[in-house]
Amino acid sequence: MAYDDTNIFARIIAGEIPCKKVFENTHALAFHDISPQMPVHVLVIPKGRYVTMDEFAAAASTDEQADLSRAIGEVARITGVAETGYRLIANNGEDAHQEVPHLHFHVLGGKRIGGRMIKGD
Repeated sequence: MAYDDTNIFARIIAGEIPCKKVFENTHALAFHDISPQMPVHVLVIPKGRYVTMDEFAAAASTDEQADLSRAIGEVARITGVAETGYRLIANNGEDAHQEVPHLHFHVLGGKRIGGRMIKGD
């Protein structure tokens, strides 16, 4: 999946589309999902042009990687799910049903989440 400069997250970073911001640092942005699946559903994205985690791990600077990691931790603390528990999800590529070609993490919590995510075929 190639990076698309017109994807919704690129447009949010550029300020073309508003978001309900939770946290921001130099290299990452976190905001509420517009279609939340849980009481807490925040997206955390790098500001750089990365599609998947493997690409980010290979190409992002140490500062970009640290800021993204810090942003995820800050979101968990700000939203209160660090105390109760949360699920962190990143869909990478077509087989994982990645819908937006920009690396993003879902921080989900605010109520008890089921024990298994994937059931056998």
